[in-house]
Amino acid sequence: MIAAAGPSPFVAFGADLPMMAACTVMVLATALIVVRAIKGPTAYDRIMGMNSAGTCAVIIVALIGFATRRPDFLDLALTYAILNFLATIAILKFVKYKRLG
Repeated sequence: MIAAAGPSPFVAFGADLPMMAACTVMVLATALIVVRAIKGPTAYDRIMGMNSAGTCAVIIVALIGFATRRPDFLDLALTYAILNFLATIAILKFVKYKRLG
């Protein structure tokens, strides 16, 4: 048997290959969603596209927290998810009624 001389070449910043692949896929998905949100034919398509991009950002923050073994990143991700949801509802209400109150 051949023993490894050091850390695995697939480990970067405490993350393994599947974690890096998941982050890469999420970043690519976010980029595609942002392109679709900019290109969207209606305001509702744009708003929902940006909501989806925010959701992908929440997943990326949670993955980074898991990869670096910092559980406080999950609190940040949950806080951002709540703000993303509330902002989407407020913007949709503003677009529909032209006022927030």
